[in-house]
Amino acid sequence: MAEIVVGIGTSHGPLLNTPPDQWEQRAAADRRNPALAFRGEDYTFAQLAEVREDFTAENTPEERRARHKRCREAIDALGDVVRAAEPDVLVVVSSDHKETFTDELLPQFAFYYGATMRHEPFKPEHLAAMPPGLAIAEVANVPAESTIRRCHPELALHLIRSTSEQGFDPSASKELPAGKYGDHGIPHGWGFVYQNILGGSGDIPFVPLFVNTFWEPNPPSAARCWQFGLALGRAIASFPGDLRVGLAASGGLSHFVVDEELDRAFLDALLRDDGEYLGALPASLLRSGTSELRNWIVVAGALRGSGLTPRVVDYQPCYRSSAGTGNAMGFVAWESGVPAGAA
Repeated sequence: MAEIVVGIGTSHGPLLNTPPDQWEQRAAADRRNPALAFRGEDYTFAQLAEVREDFTAENTPEERRARHKRCREAIDALGDVVRAAEPDVLVVVSSDHKETFTDELLPQFAFYYGATMRHEPFKPEHLAAMPPGLAIAEVANVPAESTIRRCHPELALHLIRSTSEQGFDPSASKELPAGKYGDHGIPHGWGFVYQNILGGSGDIPFVPLFVNTFWEPNPPSAARCWQFGLALGRAIASFPGDLRVGLAASGGLSHFVVDEELDRAFLDALLRDDGEYLGALPASLLRSGTSELRNWIVVAGALRGSGLTPRVVDYQPCYRSSAGTGNAMGFVAWESGVPAGAA
């Protein structure tokens, strides 16, 4: 039977692939954003600055460089964790930013079950059309030339059927839609794992699992994500064949307004396997980039009963403005025989 041998959770925010002296480009976008989501409310930048403390001290060049360095070290450490576990396949749970699925169809949960998938570089016109500060980050999530990545259709089909038998209705895609860039390629949530966590290597086949974390009207509740994660774990365990399976959550933590209190409570819940807390997170908190916590909840549910122990590799609240906007970066590993770490 299949065995889950490793799990990871990783942020994939643009600041990770952007030199710290360029973070101000995204901060400029924050200042123009009329709806910065924070604890269930929307704020202009000026309003956010009024209700929060002054984060100027968190935005010095030295502080930004130190946090960026720690994040890159954590990314390398997660890559080492995955390779050391030697999984045969990696089920990667991430969210689509309407790069693949659009308003024509927004599935809550969708498995890709093709034998291969395309991983495409951006065309110059696509990079030129990106908001300031994004192009420099996104090129680090794609290969230099068109690449075909291996998948594991046998496991994917089993997961579709098994989670369906358990009362869920996952969508199934054998060929990804053309998507935003017209290339039928895998988007950046999965590209980040390939290019950053695994160093561009395609040695480990993927099963991509899409979660609609962002988009109304049908993002799944935290409780639904937790229950789906439990079903996913049972589905993996019932795969009829010897298979070493890894799980990865890609996205999060709080952004584009950093909320350290929420992040630390969330990480603590992961460490103590507190499904009650994870499943009770209200939709009002799971908005904007913070919505990607749903990916982590699915993976945490799937890892329950695996015998793996979670530890926080690192947590870095990467601020990019005095009002506390930015990306909170979390890096967690579930491993065998490793003492639990504290957030």
